[in-house]
Amino acid sequence: METILVIDDTATNIQILVELLDDTYDVIVATDGRTALEIADEELPDLILLDIIMPFMDGFEVCKQLKENPKTKNIPIIFLTAQTDEESIEKAYEVGGNDYVLKPLKPKELMARVKTQLELQRSIKNLEYLSSYDSMTGILNRRKFFELAKISFETKKEDLFAVMIDIDNFKNINDVHGHAAGDIVIKTIVSKIADMLPEESIFARLGGEEFVIVCNYEDEKKLFDLLEEIRNSIKDLTLNIENHLIRFTISMGIAQYKETFVIIDDLLKEADAMLYKAKETGRDKVIFRT
Repeated sequence: METILVIDDTATNIQILVELLDDTYDVIVATDGRTALEIADEELPDLILLDIIMPFMDGFEVCKQLKENPKTKNIPIIFLTAQTDEESIEKAYEVGGNDYVLKPLKPKELMARVKTQLELQRSIKNLEYLSSYDSMTGILNRRKFFELAKISFETKKEDLFAVMIDIDNFKNINDVHGHAAGDIVIKTIVSKIADMLPEESIFARLGGEEFVIVCNYEDEKKLFDLLEEIRNSIKDLTLNIENHLIRFTISMGIAQYKETFVIIDDLLKEADAMLYKAKETGRDKVIFRT
């Protein structure tokens, strides 16, 4: 169920809204602005219904602060108001409101506007997902990777590492077992790597059987040991696809940030050179440029 945060200081209004919405949505209630901001930041509701006239902090200020918070800025907000003057309505949009519903509330109108905003939000999220994630594996795509990696390179340079990954002899897997089997191999490897990586790692598919990781790690030996553990765990996997047992390995090249690097591509090129060396010297290995 999608979650709606209702912000209103009047018990009667809250009761009406909960009765209208509760069968279809998960409803959370806040009776003042401060509490609402805390709940929104913690729960990240799908939609907010916000009364304008409240003590201590009115709806305009609540909306303004929600839009200033990176975590809550994209949550759609519908203002609930008895104020029909153009100045109030204009201000509702100026501070970031997506829509408004006049009081006394008309149930069918409110439900229609709620439904519209939630459908629009779902569409936006879907488009954002499609533009940021690889459709086969669910990890970051090339475009989103470079966007995030560039930020890490510019803000978290200390202890920054890049890891280039390639599936060994992948063309042979496709040629012998077919592209459908190749897709299963890719998804299996990605799932294994993603499960073993630290949560804050930037992990992406660059294309085909090539992948990349950018992460901060305080201890380079621990990172190397983790990647060796990942490599060995993949080497130990066996897939049974249409009664054919398929085994596979990966090669990895690691590079660490240097002061001579000017852009993220410099770090990636160094890691790619180490990957090439790993493949050139027998594959199924991790090579780190010290």
